[in-house]
Amino acid sequence: MTIAAYPGTFDPITCGHVDVARRASRVFSQIVIGVYEKPDKKVLFSTDERVALAKEALKDLTNVTVQKYSGLTVEFAREVGAQVIVRGLRFGGDFEHEFNMAMMNKRLDEDLEMVCFMSSPAFQFLSSSLLKEVYKLGADISQLVPFCVSMALINKTGD
Repeated sequence: MTIAAYPGTFDPITCGHVDVARRASRVFSQIVIGVYEKPDKKVLFSTDERVALAKEALKDLTNVTVQKYSGLTVEFAREVGAQVIVRGLRFGGDFEHEFNMAMMNKRLDEDLEMVCFMSSPAFQFLSSSLLKEVYKLGADISQLVPFCVSMALINKTGD
């Protein structure tokens, strides 16, 4: 049984994240989504809100669970018994960033592997930061996020 950790801020979870989780769930026995509690960047949703949104968005995937974590990602992976860290790769600068993270994680735990899923073409451009920015400017983001996230954004911002 191969367990994979899929860490991230998920502020909020997007259809791109869901796509990677769905595809990873077909490859690995279990996926544990790790919602990072203390990112360096400013977040719109609290940790508990991000966990709840991820759980709702992924509820149809029976081998996927969601939990919060803090500290090093390799420690989170060890805690959940993961042998693999899953990441999504978009077009452009993601490769260099993910490569550097993979090398640092390998240095911290040589037994952990990183597996990257190429983002589906429909989501190559999508990031949570960009999504929040265009939403604030009035764009229709309904095709880019799960329904629960659309509702949460409306409730959070009053739009």
